[in-house]
Amino acid sequence: MTETTAVRYDRALLYFDAKDYITAARLFHDLVAELPEDVALRLLLARAYYHSAQLRRAEAELREVLTRDPVADYAHLLLGRTLQRQSRHAEAVPHLRLAEAMSGAGSAAMSETAD
Repeated sequence: MTETTAVRYDRALLYFDAKDYITAARLFHDLVAELPEDVALRLLLARAYYHSAQLRRAEAELREVLTRDPVADYAHLLLGRTLQRQSRHAEAVPHLRLAEAMSGAGSAAMSETAD
């Protein structure tokens, strides 16, 4: 008996919410392989990678999200944070500025952590 995509998605979210980001990333990765056009799913995968310190993988997914949805302000914010965590501060600045400008949240968005 195979599980439906919805059941596997719900399970991945449970792991994510429980802060078991490595397991969540594995499950989201499998889902993204099946549904590559789902930008929201890719963003969840990127977040799981980010929180589990798989920064290169997070960066790759975030760049793919931004290729598909260039105005995704949260993806810009998380990409900026991901680049900062890799000590690539100069590369992070444009993404952080875009996120701030697009979200309209002002400098508060720049000082918050990427949740």
